[in-house]
Amino acid sequence: MGSKTVNNGTVTRADLAEAVYREIGLSRSESSDLVESVIGHVSSALLRGENVKLAGFGTFLLRDKRERIGRNPKTGVEVPITSRRVLVFKPSQVLRERVDSSLSPK
Repeated sequence: MGSKTVNNGTVTRADLAEAVYREIGLSRSESSDLVESVIGHVSSALLRGENVKLAGFGTFLLRDKRERIGRNPKTGVEVPITSRRVLVFKPSQVLRERVDSSLSPK
C-alpha cells in the first residue's frame, strides 16, 4: 500500500479501502466492505477473548491487569485502580525491522 496519507499521518478505514481499490482492483464499495469485514472479524475475535495474530504484522493480545493502588498526579491522593482487561499490540519482528529501516538515515 502507498504511504500517502492526508490525515496528519493517520491511516483511516477510508484510506485502507482506497488502497484496496487501487491495488487489488475491487470496486470502491467492495473494497470498503472488505476492510469493514476484516476489522469486524478482528474485533469479534478480541471480544470473544481470543488473541489475533497477523503473520508478518503483529499480534493483538488481551492481558488481565490486577487491581492496584494508583496515585492522582494532581493531588497525590492514593486511589484504587480496579482490575481490568487491556488490549496490547505486539509488532512482529518483520514489521519492526521494516519500520526501523524506514526511519534510519539512508
